[in-house]
Amino acid sequence: MTWDFDLKITGLLPKCTFQHLKQIQAFLITTSLAQNIPIFSKFLRRSTEFGTMGYSDVIFSQLGDHFLNETILWNVMIRGYAFNGPVENALLLFGEMLQRGVKPHNYTYPYVISSCCEYGWYREAEIVHCQIVKSGFESNPSVANSLFNMYLKMPASKQETTDSKLTNARKVFDNMLVRPVEACNRLITEYGNSGDIKSARRMFENMKERDVVSWNSMISGYAKAGEVANARELFDSMPERNVISWTSMIGVYADAGDLDTARQVFDEMPHRNVVSWNSMISCYIHHSKFEETLSLFLQMQSEGLLPDGYTFVSALLACSKLGDLEFGRYVHCLIRDWSQLRVMVGTALVEMYAQCGDVNRSFSIFTKIGNKDVFCWNVMIRSLAIHGRAEDAIKLFWSMQKAGTRPNDFSFTSTLFACSLGGLLEEGRRIFASMARDYQVRPKIEHYGCMVDLLCRNGQVEEAQVLVRNMPYEPDTAILGALLAGCKVRGDVKSAETVGKRAMESTAEESGVYALLSSIHADAGQWPEVQEAREKMDEMKIHKKTGISNYHAEAC
Repeated sequence: MTWDFDLKITGLLPKCTFQHLKQIQAFLITTSLAQNIPIFSKFLRRSTEFGTMGYSDVIFSQLGDHFLNETILWNVMIRGYAFNGPVENALLLFGEMLQRGVKPHNYTYPYVISSCCEYGWYREAEIVHCQIVKSGFESNPSVANSLFNMYLKMPASKQETTDSKLTNARKVFDNMLVRPVEACNRLITEYGNSGDIKSARRMFENMKERDVVSWNSMISGYAKAGEVANARELFDSMPERNVISWTSMIGVYADAGDLDTARQVFDEMPHRNVVSWNSMISCYIHHSKFEETLSLFLQMQSEGLLPDGYTFVSALLACSKLGDLEFGRYVHCLIRDWSQLRVMVGTALVEMYAQCGDVNRSFSIFTKIGNKDVFCWNVMIRSLAIHGRAEDAIKLFWSMQKAGTRPNDFSFTSTLFACSLGGLLEEGRRIFASMARDYQVRPKIEHYGCMVDLLCRNGQVEEAQVLVRNMPYEPDTAILGALLAGCKVRGDVKSAETVGKRAMESTAEESGVYALLSSIHADAGQWPEVQEAREKMDEMKIHKKTGISNYHAEAC
């Protein structure tokens, strides 16, 4: 009769609801089955499979010593916390288990190791590794696999390089009794990522069996190493190719700058998915082939393949660069499922409309984007500034913080740029001073450049010169050019000559420096000096070109 109950409960547990589980517990308590360790362990495990550990924890805490000497029950609880959290409880239970003298085994260690990794306790994981070696479980397949993954996940500290991390993982791998193809593939990938393509190839050659992932991993390694010929040779030797193989080869040629061959590989693909299309489109984007990007986007539409968020972002970026508002609107009309595309595509739309001149539409879309990240805010601030709406840009900068988004260094670049264009001197001083003080953002040279430009535009040349002297960077041509422009407004020929000399020393091919210096001398009626500057330009074959400062160009 007891045997029948065992079978019935064993069959019921995997399918039972939480309410049924409580009824089973009551039945176990009222029968001798409550003392049956195998049945009780199955019951306890099922209690951990409902997503929380509260009920399981109450049951476990009420167990007597007879149960608490059983490794299997500790394993169930450690496994439960490893899956459901809090992960640290799994590690605390493991420590308590050892204190009680209960011996862990091959079922215990994988969950303990994975919990250590999840919690970031890699030093503790290495200590557990020592215990595993002493207990003789290091070669157990599940334990070895958990150690192997642990060393590959372990972040390289100041004392430990990527090479030593790989060495430790390789030692575990070499001690495995069974070396699954997945582990070999991981090592090939890691060797490739670290630049050790020779070790990756040795691993590949020594594999007793390979799958398509093995070949793809090796091709990716060659791609990262820039070894196009070896990648192609391996690709041609593949017994079977999948879409990843073909897509990897597109990347190999694109990274080498051979877009024609990349497109040839793309056109020869027997089957293309959205990732393949995105890869080729992305290649065109990265090489500033924006018209080709939009042409391929149209071809994708004609073949009936649905774009994803990455496709839309690339197409919108191409529209932004080309200033093609009509095509941008067409792409916008194709976007249907906003819940899947989220902030990434919304930000691309904001930028596209702003770059194509419709900043009102850009702002309208911006206001509808939920969960805006800092990049989205930065794009809108910059867009408003470019279109002469400096005060609106500043208001948005403060609104970003009220919304709980912390500004980064790009936020300050865009905001200071807005202050400069709008002549908002006091606001600019306030924002620049707050960077390090309130936000722990160290000003970079572009932030100093924006401030120098702002001060000089407002006639504060002396303050700008003090700022340049005290900044922890050597001034670049753009900063010196801004100072020179400030001297021109003031008619300060003496300071202009000092700044101009320093600017010309920093870069002798900057036409704007010579042109400004020539103009300052002309305003002062110093015609010999004007002639000298122009002769210098002719001598060095420098021609005046229209433009804006580097910091403004970056903000654009």
